[in-house]
Amino acid sequence: MSVLALPNAGAREVEGVRRKRFTRRDVSRMVDAGVFDDQRCELIEGDLIDKMGQKPPHSFTIRLISKWLAGLFGVGRVQIQLPIEANSRDREQSMPEPDVAVLRDESADYGRRDPRGDELVLVVEVASTSRYLDLTVKPGLYARAGVPEYWVADIERRAIVVHLRPDGEQYREIRIYGESESVALAGREETVRVVDLLPPAEAAV
Repeated sequence: MSVLALPNAGAREVEGVRRKRFTRRDVSRMVDAGVFDDQRCELIEGDLIDKMGQKPPHSFTIRLISKWLAGLFGVGRVQIQLPIEANSRDREQSMPEPDVAVLRDESADYGRRDPRGDELVLVVEVASTSRYLDLTVKPGLYARAGVPEYWVADIERRAIVVHLRPDGEQYREIRIYGESESVALAGREETVRVVDLLPPAEAAV
């Protein structure tokens, strides 16, 4: 494991600029009006995040991670870029759609609602252009939702950042694994080399 510097927490705010914060109701109305036809957006803390601009290394990493997890849990328990439910505090202004998530169990109940964080084994985000959000904003969002384990596949730094032990606003334990190391889910013996979950080093981010 190694130490990874996180992005500047102040980088997200621009002094003197007023920002429009959206709600789930706002987004629902815009979807009904066709504003997002042929677009994919994610609502995080009132901000609409464009998810259409994924480059090949990002998509390739999602495929690698989802394939490995499907081998452990079965295809039916692995969901890719589908919504999960934020906790009550965040629900009005956040509709997270993690790159990969593993369900604790398959349930017909998910035909009526999205799975809650405490009904998941793992959430994974692939960080490229979204690195700030994935490493500084989403850990709190997922910790509050009760997601027991949160990974960030950091393509630029070629590392997996593992967040464990959610406690209120944060994860109490953060471990960082470089590409020469192996990583495993909490409580499981099966390991995978970090390099096998990342695109080739020469690929553009």
